[in-house]
Amino acid sequence: MKIYTLRSVQKLPISPKKAWDFLSDPENLKVITPDYMGFEILSGADRPMFQGQIIQYIVTPVAGIKTKWVTEITHVREGEYFVDEQRFGPYALWHHKHFIKPVPGGVEMEDIIDYKLPFGVLGQMVHPFMVKPKLKEIFDYRRQKLTELFGEFKEESDSSKTLKQDILN
Repeated sequence: MKIYTLRSVQKLPISPKKAWDFLSDPENLKVITPDYMGFEILSGADRPMFQGQIIQYIVTPVAGIKTKWVTEITHVREGEYFVDEQRFGPYALWHHKHFIKPVPGGVEMEDIIDYKLPFGVLGQMVHPFMVKPKLKEIFDYRRQKLTELFGEFKEESDSSKTLKQDILN
């Protein structure tokens, strides 16, 4: 049994509250999912996120084949993190942790997904050339879309930090 992990980190120049409000709204998942995936929420996104929430989607991940995906929000710590787990869908296991933490100049968002493919050895064989590149493509799209929506995060150099501190004192 092979379990894979995908990790994605992105910084945005927005407040933790703004990041949380956007990321914890299931309706916004469609905004940050490529159009070709045919992402459609069927039910469960009519309330603010809560532990135990069940959300049903339709996605078209491969070859135009529509797939029903059901996730449960299993953990929520307001403003800090939430976890969604697949209850029914294309993976044998899908456990997705979303973390938000303040950093100077904005927030850092981290996604950690632990997943297992169905079909045993066959699933493992298609992972490197089909599943892994597709997940990378989806998360690259999310990174680009979030940057379009909220702007580019600018790292402060040590000299500009010092200069800002000197100006403020």
